[in-house]
Amino acid sequence: MHSGNGASRILSVRAKLLIYFACFAAVMLLIIWVFQVRMLDYFYRQTKMDELSRVSHEIETDIESDELKTRAVDLALTYDTCVRVFKASSGHLGSEIVSADVAPTCLIHHLPSDELNNIYQNARSNGGSWTEQKKLIFGGIRADDDRDNAIVPSVKKGITAVSARIVSVGGNDYVIILNTEFVPMTSTVRTLGTQFGWIAAAVLIAAALLSVFFSEKISKPLTDMNRAAKKLAEGEYDANFVGEGYLETHELASTLNYAAGEIARSDGLQRELIANVSHDLRTPLTMISGYAEVMRDIPGENSPENLQIIIDETERLSELVTDMLDISKLRAGTQTPHMTHFDLTETVREVMKRYEKLKHHDGYNISFEADGEAFVYADRTMLLQVVYNLINNAVNYTGDDKTVKVSQSFGEHDGERRVRISVADTGPGIPRDQIPLIWDRYYKIDKVHRRAAVGTGLGLSIVKGILQLHNAAYGVESSEGQGSVFWLELPIADAADNDDGDIADDEQ
Repeated sequence: MHSGNGASRILSVRAKLLIYFACFAAVMLLIIWVFQVRMLDYFYRQTKMDELSRVSHEIETDIESDELKTRAVDLALTYDTCVRVFKASSGHLGSEIVSADVAPTCLIHHLPSDELNNIYQNARSNGGSWTEQKKLIFGGIRADDDRDNAIVPSVKKGITAVSARIVSVGGNDYVIILNTEFVPMTSTVRTLGTQFGWIAAAVLIAAALLSVFFSEKISKPLTDMNRAAKKLAEGEYDANFVGEGYLETHELASTLNYAAGEIARSDGLQRELIANVSHDLRTPLTMISGYAEVMRDIPGENSPENLQIIIDETERLSELVTDMLDISKLRAGTQTPHMTHFDLTETVREVMKRYEKLKHHDGYNISFEADGEAFVYADRTMLLQVVYNLINNAVNYTGDDKTVKVSQSFGEHDGERRVRISVADTGPGIPRDQIPLIWDRYYKIDKVHRRAAVGTGLGLSIVKGILQLHNAAYGVESSEGQGSVFWLELPIADAADNDDGDIADDEQ
């Protein structure tokens, strides 16, 4: 099977899954690296600042409790936070009521009173709370701050956060001053970075292995079905598609098996159609050629009867070609009905006149019974062709009594009045399982092609196409040995809407 250059550039399921898994793993690793490594220091500081806020609110709830000192020490130890609580007086820090110095690097326990007072004043001017982060060098005293000058111990480098909050309880103002140290995360980030490299390698390897495993599971049924499809393309219609592994492959296999069956049936019908059309074309051509040669070679055979045979066979050829063109137009959807209001009953009577020769010369008993006049809104020429083809089909298949009954009746469906045209024959009937197939071109119940008494053998296919264009109901009721009744139904139109001008045009 030939494949173009474009097909060679299409990736296989295995390659695509490998790419998808690799991309997914890369995105996940990138997210982990950003949040777990790159932003570790940021989240750590945010957590420490949240802890300062939590400690401040916990102390506020016990600010006038006898357990304040014990509570402050517990919170300081739990959150590794230094605590000092003052009672404010006249806009200045007053006496210290609680102090929890739990670490040697507690900045607020090494600040002079004027610096503590500055922190208090900053909180007052900032709406009652103040927080800042300071760079520290412990072991001496030096000023080194990004935002303002601060007196800090020196020797050991680090960063600490100082928080001040003013609360009013029982008419008294209290100042809660806290500070906590930010542990340097450099070594932790370096360790996580090394660990991340090993994790990334393991994840990518696992992604590759999983892609291979899943691609095998997914691609195997598709590969098997591809092999079967190639056999189908080569004309092996018994190819069996097997879906396994997941629902979609089962559904695809079922659809392909159905398509294979339909293709096989269509191919058989196509072969049968070619054979039947060839037969129907060859028979009149042979007769025309034979009679023409006889009339040429034997002067006495140049008679009106022989000429009439040639004319009849020529008309049969013309009908066959016309019917095949009609079917092609109906299948292609290029034939559009010209809708008019007309008398359907009179149209059927007009069709019946065409069978006078069969009635008088061939002994056929073709009758028409109608309950009354019925007007419809449809394409009159097409409906005339439908009735004509249904009667032709009945003539070709009726029993030895050569009886065909055409009837018109009225009924109602979903509150709408309808007219039904029925064409009954006394032929051998149709097996129930073959009824849906009789509308196909040249379909024969006995599979033995025979020359039709009238028509071309394509009538029912034309009937189906025309009635589907009109959205009309149609069908057949038949039992083996009991004959068949073909019928169609159309909504009844108002007789006052009869388009006489259109009918006259159609009749010309």
